[in-house]
Amino acid sequence: MHIPTCGTAEQSVLPFAQALEEARRPNPDYDVAHWLFVPNFYCDYRYILGTAGERPLICVGINPSTAAPNNLDNTLKSVERIALGNGYDSFIMFNVYAQRATRPDDMEAACNPVLHQENMAAFRWALEQTRTGAPAVWAAWGAIIEKRPYLPTCLTDMVRIGNELGATWYSAGPFSKKGHPHHPLYLRKDSTLDIFDVSNYLNTCF
Repeated sequence: MHIPTCGTAEQSVLPFAQALEEARRPNPDYDVAHWLFVPNFYCDYRYILGTAGERPLICVGINPSTAAPNNLDNTLKSVERIALGNGYDSFIMFNVYAQRATRPDDMEAACNPVLHQENMAAFRWALEQTRTGAPAVWAAWGAIIEKRPYLPTCLTDMVRIGNELGATWYSAGPFSKKGHPHHPLYLRKDSTLDIFDVSNYLNTCF
């Protein structure tokens, strides 16, 4: 369980570029050639957790919890299974907002623009890791996006960046009654990905 002790605006947020540089250095806790973990230490925010590859599936949740390299939670285990099952060689777990909070109700009430800006830099970098074909982004946040009013705005920025880099968005499993894409946790391990019109989703659901 991770409960934020204070708002991220009260902390010194490490810029993504600096955090990425440090994450590429050898680490006694995990294989940096296999794992992507930025920042590479446990703190109140996380930009990226995943594996290195030529064709990653970028899964987008709402906010990170306690998972770390060699210690994936059940959601991340499901993400990895579905990524590999759909022909991707790796996965990157990304989140609409980077603050850690096991319970989304514990997320900060207001968006920290500094954290959001660095999170968007991380998203751009993640999209750029695709070496073959268009970047693949899996919308997997469920109804949790309703927890904070700033989350759809953050997602709108992600869609803009995705459009710049030619990303294709997908979903898996049934939608909620309000049209939100399914969370990964309770999906079948053989779930397939379907094209997801994320722009239409933003226009109709918010």
